[in-house]
Amino acid sequence: MSTQSEKSVPVMDIHAILESLPHRYPFLLVDRVLELEPGKNIVALKNVTINEPFFPGHYPHHPVMPGVLIIEAMAQVAALLSFQSLGGKPDEKSVYYFAGIDGARFKRPVTPGDQLIFKVELIRSMRGVFKFKAIAEVDGQLAAEAELMCTVKSVA
Repeated sequence: MSTQSEKSVPVMDIHAILESLPHRYPFLLVDRVLELEPGKNIVALKNVTINEPFFPGHYPHHPVMPGVLIIEAMAQVAALLSFQSLGGKPDEKSVYYFAGIDGARFKRPVTPGDQLIFKVELIRSMRGVFKFKAIAEVDGQLAAEAELMCTVKSVA
């Protein structure tokens, strides 16, 4: 059984995430990776704060995280899983693109003070196209889910 101190040690902290993803503020939407099994699954988190740049314009009297950004955060977590599964990091010669989003459902609003836990499973990888099953939870409640397809393309 793991202790509390073992649970608080991330598999990837923000510094490792910044080395692995090209995204930066205000579009980096992953704070920490808690679990990672390359080629299989990943668990990551985002702390949602009132300081997020989208809250002043997205229902200012009742701030809600936009669903499209929850999907983007799931895709960033999926990208981390992909890069770790491939044993590399992104470079200037390749870009990771969305290829499809299926079955996206939003079950609960995400508001300031929530901690989003992302659970992403690699369903299939074939010829540079990855398919994932992704969920986002808050306090053990399903907030969003989707199947994501992504691909790595050369831009050089």
